[in-house]
Amino acid sequence: MSQYGIQSMLKEGHKHLSGLDEAVVKNIEACKQLSTIIRTSLGPNGMNKMVINHLDKLFVTNDGATIVNELEVQHPAAKLLVLAGKAQQEEIGDGANLTISFAGELLSHAEELIRMGLHPSEIISGYTKAIKKTIEILEELVEEGSETMDVRNKEQVVKRMKAPVASKQFGQEEILSSLVADACIQVCPKNPANFNVDNVRVAKFLGGGLHNCTVVRGMALKTDAVGSIKKMQKAKVAVFAGGVDTSATETKGTVLIHTAEQLENYSKTEEAKVEELIKAVADSGARVIVSGAAVGEMALHFCERYKLMVLKISSKFELRRFCRTVGAVAMLKLCQPNPDDLGYVDSVSVEEIAGVRVTIVKNEEGGNSVSTVLLRASTDSILDDLERAVDDGVNTYKAMCMDSRIVPGAAATEIELARRVKEFSFKETGLDQYAIAKFAQSFEMVPKTLAENAGLNSMEIISSLYAEHAAGKTKVGIDLEGGLCKDVSTLQVWDLHVTKFFALKYAADAACTVLRVDQIIMAKPAGGPRRGDQPAGMDED
Repeated sequence: MSQYGIQSMLKEGHKHLSGLDEAVVKNIEACKQLSTIIRTSLGPNGMNKMVINHLDKLFVTNDGATIVNELEVQHPAAKLLVLAGKAQQEEIGDGANLTISFAGELLSHAEELIRMGLHPSEIISGYTKAIKKTIEILEELVEEGSETMDVRNKEQVVKRMKAPVASKQFGQEEILSSLVADACIQVCPKNPANFNVDNVRVAKFLGGGLHNCTVVRGMALKTDAVGSIKKMQKAKVAVFAGGVDTSATETKGTVLIHTAEQLENYSKTEEAKVEELIKAVADSGARVIVSGAAVGEMALHFCERYKLMVLKISSKFELRRFCRTVGAVAMLKLCQPNPDDLGYVDSVSVEEIAGVRVTIVKNEEGGNSVSTVLLRASTDSILDDLERAVDDGVNTYKAMCMDSRIVPGAAATEIELARRVKEFSFKETGLDQYAIAKFAQSFEMVPKTLAENAGLNSMEIISSLYAEHAAGKTKVGIDLEGGLCKDVSTLQVWDLHVTKFFALKYAADAACTVLRVDQIIMAKPAGGPRRGDQPAGMDED
């Protein structure tokens, strides 16, 4: 049976969708589905989603980035939105939710325009003009005097950090943001632009509650000390990556032993050799030994004799961080360390937190280049969610080190943008104006969703917001607890300008990319294991 047309050109089993109805509208449908899932978790009253991924791991979270990462989105167009969300997560670390829901909203408005008879290219040109205008207006909405900020001033940091943390853990943002602010300020380098997110670690322990959370200057290792010495104050540290043990030689050799004395001497020389090595380490002034692999029985015996504390860190990433905390250089094999290679700690102690033995390494004066937030909560999923909130806080801190400008939060910015872009659309001639008006209307999604998630009447709230903004009060947003419209500056709800800037930009880009597609040609999927599947047993690092 001979096929003709596009069938004859491609292998059998392929799919080919073209034209407005099949391709464009279907793509928009898929993106709308995705953004509907994500949208209900926007904002502080956002609902949680239960996602069970392909490895049967359960996630209970309202963090947009985690949800889309764990949903294995198959549809190519919806994947574009996921990528936009991921880009936002990489760039700023917060606002992935806004990106995806806003892009979905833009596309569903684009669908109405297509049904009215506009061509996708006209919609795209309208959206492009609108996003340019939006970015100009966003610059004007920046709060006066917020371009300069002291990143070491806790009050200013908490003010900017409260909103992102509240969107993950509503009602606990005060406690959490002050913890995160402390941790970030401790590790902030001389030039804040070089702030490294990796330097704020999170250690999670079951039991207790939020009020038991603390910040440690240094690291918390979830392992017990090897040996009987559990405490050390103001000690030098030697780090051995290869483990503390007698090393087997590369070559094989046979030893012929004739008499009993030789046998005794033979085992004694081994002991003497180990003792010599441990003594060399002790003589160099080190009083804490950190091993990256196994610690031999005999070596441990001599460490005890020379009153050395021994820690074992099996993960090499953790070992690197430890070296960074104490300022040590990891040595490959057991030998006498140079004085320069030794690190320094103020105190190393084994403490018990909720029945888990934890080694806490404190380093107050030294470069204090790592700080750890100890989180306590009653279940694993709450702990994971708290960790995400802390991550968002830390990422926000990094973003504010780069650019500290803030705009009013609580949907005040969005309503103002909607109003101003709408006015801009009346000045346009041509078919673009419809697209620009729809773009402006899409901003209403934010206040509408915030109100709906909090169980308020969204129509009333949006109309009263418009009324306040038309009267020139540009900082009026939603007070979710009172269910009214209030001035945001009294509520102290601020969003970072960069977060909004990138979220809206990525959303508009993603929406335009989806609209530009007019045909989908899918080859027959190949058999065999899928690409991107990690082999079982791989670590996340």
